[in-house]
Amino acid sequence: MKRLLYGLMVALLATPLTAAEMPLNMTQGVTEISGQVYDLHMIILYICCAIGVVVFGIMIYSMIYHRKSKGAVAADFHDSTKVEIAWTVLPFLILIGMAIPATKTLIAMEDPSDAELTVKVTGSQWKWHYSYFNEDVEFFSLLSTPADQITGTADKTDTYLLEVDKPLVLPINRKVRFLMTSDDVIHSWWVPAFAVKKDANPGFINEAWTKIDKIGTYRGQCAELCGKDHGFMPIVVEAVSEADFDQWLIDQKQFAVDAKAAAQASLSQTLSYDELMAQGEQIYMGRCAACHQPNGAGLPGVFPSLIGSPMIKGPVSGHIDIVVNGKPGTAMQAFAKQLTATEIAAVVTYERNAWGNDSGDTVQAADVSGNGTNSSATPTTADAPSAGTSIADTSTPVTLPASLPTAEQLEDTATQAVTEAATQAAEVKAVVLDDLTMDELMTMGEQVYMTSCAACHQAAGTGLPGAFPSLVGSPLIVGPVTDHLNIVINGKPGTAMQAFNSLLTPQQLAAVVTYERNAWGNNSGDAVQAADVVGHGK
Repeated sequence: MKRLLYGLMVALLATPLTAAEMPLNMTQGVTEISGQVYDLHMIILYICCAIGVVVFGIMIYSMIYHRKSKGAVAADFHDSTKVEIAWTVLPFLILIGMAIPATKTLIAMEDPSDAELTVKVTGSQWKWHYSYFNEDVEFFSLLSTPADQITGTADKTDTYLLEVDKPLVLPINRKVRFLMTSDDVIHSWWVPAFAVKKDANPGFINEAWTKIDKIGTYRGQCAELCGKDHGFMPIVVEAVSEADFDQWLIDQKQFAVDAKAAAQASLSQTLSYDELMAQGEQIYMGRCAACHQPNGAGLPGVFPSLIGSPMIKGPVSGHIDIVVNGKPGTAMQAFAKQLTATEIAAVVTYERNAWGNDSGDTVQAADVSGNGTNSSATPTTADAPSAGTSIADTSTPVTLPASLPTAEQLEDTATQAVTEAATQAAEVKAVVLDDLTMDELMTMGEQVYMTSCAACHQAAGTGLPGAFPSLVGSPLIVGPVTDHLNIVINGKPGTAMQAFNSLLTPQQLAAVVTYERNAWGNNSGDAVQAADVVGHGK
């Protein structure tokens, strides 16, 4: 019997010792925080297993050696002060021992300060939109699993439903700050390898951060039930070296310039009906079929049918408008920034002629451009260069009419545009210390506030209770100007308030502080100048 008891205890103790090798155990991840989370998980597991061994060991021992058949007689006692104290103090000490490392880890997880890169992550049904702050790089990331795998007519790969057309590219060894929000319903951005899982709520901004230690491809998915295609909203992150990431940013900016030139050139193109229908079907299946169904029948009561609908029978301009600008208050989102004018023209043509609609209408890119879009959205297929890929590696040429500039001329124009943009950026960053009038400060300050601050503190300065403080008559406004400057320049560690010292010029910082101290009825009368910003802290 003793051997059986000892064998049971050895089996229980062996469980946590081998847990690290178990496929169902928590993975270690590739960041310092994910390592801390894993270590915390294992510590708690060891403690729980140790408690289980002690408790069940005593129970089993008592049942075997103090059973009635051996003549054991139950003790006769009412209570024991020592036992009462022991089983109160001991669990308390165990909980304290568990709480200390847990608290340290949670605090570290919620500290996005001193980030070297900020990425805004916006969830929408059912895709992710990534925007790199201060880099003028943004794109949508969509599921790229082939439809025949989803329908079961083809074999599923190892990355089934965990692959996208354009992954999020991040550098290793740099602290990356994420700002999470949503266009429609609640989503949740979850990448287990980073120990990052944060809700994306419409109207709010949540924060998270990571610092990746190892180059590789890491996958995740939306972890919040967000609608019928919740399971088709994967996340793919490519972690690359710092040098490759810097080159990727340059390639993306160059690609955006080339795409804009190509989109402008496409306005002079006239595609045939067959070309529009072929391209339109491809875009519809990738962007619209999730809601309106591949056969255009929609989902009654949720997503309208496109078969013989009033939109299809109505004016083409109205059809283009709803695709370009969306429909507020519904799930129909705006595609002006997601598709080029040619792509919008193709999908509108397809919808007006597929499933027996047969309107005969053909829409061209020029028609879309004339309906309120700038025709410069980045192409949404996988044509954009990924990390480590140069512009010369892209394989889809743009065919231009003979009257348009040659490819060499377009390349020269694009290069010149990039050079001019860099020069303008350098000029903007130049330190200008000229004093401005109150009106000039307020005008510039309002523009800066609406661009950089209103997302959190709201356009009216009222903030979001419990998340972002109000600036209307707040202690910051009625307090010293130096304190106000300090928090705008250096941020506030442990909160969502980031440092704007490297994001705005001294004149812009002075203007936005002046605006905040005098807008919305604050009327402090304070006018801050660029020289005050430069001299702050000296």
